[in-house]
Amino acid sequence: MSPRTACTLALLAGLGLALPAAPGLAQPKEETPGALAAHQRDDQRDGQHDFDFEFGTWKTHLKRLLRPLTGSTTWVEYDGTTVVRPVWAGRANLVELSVDGPAGHIEALSLRLYDPQSRQWSLNFSGLGSGAMSTPAIGRFENGRGEFVNAETLNGRPILVRFVISDITPRSCRFEQSFSADGGKTWELNWVAVDTRT
Repeated sequence: MSPRTACTLALLAGLGLALPAAPGLAQPKEETPGALAAHQRDDQRDGQHDFDFEFGTWKTHLKRLLRPLTGSTTWVEYDGTTVVRPVWAGRANLVELSVDGPAGHIEALSLRLYDPQSRQWSLNFSGLGSGAMSTPAIGRFENGRGEFVNAETLNGRPILVRFVISDITPRSCRFEQSFSADGGKTWELNWVAVDTRT
């Protein structure tokens, strides 16, 4: 087939016109929606239902590093519940955490909002005593793992905060928070929560 004929066929196909099979041309294989989704880049995927797995009530075991980025190796543990509710038809969700341990009581709220333009989530966090939301951590899920990052300050110095959601199964999931004081070259883990279905 001449280059001109191939170009014409490609142009007609691009316009959506059905073409008979041309001798010597391999016909494209029709792909199922699942196969098409597998080829789609994660940043092009509609992720508005990424958190659907988490809706409901969970038993939470939390470990928190005291005095992060100071060289501390002292961890404290808590147990309690996490309740996750969908809002806006799943394009947002509300997380309520309530845990207790020897170091005290933690109540926190997270509002997660999906941006269909960027196909990313913003995770907005507030503790019971703060009265304000944190700087949102922005990110997405790729290959079953969610990663979200923001810039904050800790004791007057700028840091990066990374929040990772992993090990997702129908019965459990894991959340980790790490801080970086060197622009993301190194990370110190300071928060690990494992949720299991109640």
